Amino acid sequence: MPRLFGFDNQALTRVRVDERQVVREAVGRLRLGQSQAEVAAWMTAEGHRGTMGGEWTSMTLGRLLDNPAIAGLERDPESGELRETSRERLIEPEEFIWLQENRRSRLGSHRSGQRREDDYEYLLTGGVAECGQCGQQLTGSRTGASTPSYRCPTNFEGRGGCGKVRITASLLEDYVAEHVLGELVRPGAQVSLEAAGARMADEASQLRQQIVDLEKSRVELGAPYAKGQLSRAAFVAADREIGDSLKTCRARLRYLEQAVDVPIGGVEDLARWWGHAPYRSKRSLVVLMLEKVQVHPARARGVRAVDDRVTLRWRAELAA
Repeated sequence: MPRLFGFDNQALTRVRVDERQVVREAVGRLRLGQSQAEVAAWMTAEGHRGTMGGEWTSMTLGRLLDNPAIAGLERDPESGELRETSRERLIEPEEFIWLQENRRSRLGSHRSGQRREDDYEYLLTGGVAECGQCGQQLTGSRTGASTPSYRCPTNFEGRGGCGKVRITASLLEDYVAEHVLGELVRPGAQVSLEAAGARMADEASQLRQQIVDLEKSRVELGAPYAKGQLSRAAFVAADREIGDSLKTCRARLRYLEQAVDVPIGGVEDLARWWGHAPYRSKRSLVVLMLEKVQVHPARARGVRAVDDRVTLRWRAELAA
């Protein structure tokens, strides 16, 4: 049986660092909106091959991403629920859950027997919207009626969110759009936006350098381990710590880099612009203006009121 890509042995106790980085990059590209076919094509173009030497396709990449072992997980043979193992991981459990719930090529696949739903571009995922109850990032999800919504995810073994918050996507996004556009008509709003953009650009520059330094440290870590000056346990712990820092920095950098395309200069009818603007432009504007969108639990089941459930945290430059 061929080994699982990213691991050096069948027991999944040893990770191949170079292949782990490929998987992490692939997941990052998917979360930024690339299709599974595009990511597979990128992997092949970069010279990466499967464990049997074959080129990557959407199908082979999908099989890898559907395997919970890449996140250090396994399915309970009786309940089918995910549970953590003590094995190495290529990606974080939260990322694996996201892949299963949001990967476009997986929705309505022929294996699931479900009708494929139209793709929905969630405006406030990726760190913009968070649960007002526990602080967990809200994820995009469809309800039983296939209505796009945001929810606080619950994971396993006590990790993750409280699961007590869910809100229809259109209700939340319309509310945010109304207030964002209202803020833009205030005197001095454009100057405040430029100040916020400059600060975020400076933070992004610092993060890029931090990532370079962390990657260098990760490479240098191998020398004392190879010479026997560092135990395997210490090496694994240090490598994981650096990996966690890299993950945090890269996620924050991806978030900041979204606020680079806000083409509203000279726009007179902002509401009309919003109605026809590309998703990227609208998301950039939201990220540039808002630190967080906090969503609190509904007072009762079925309540659709939004005003008393949502708290908008404006960036300092705009809140002044």
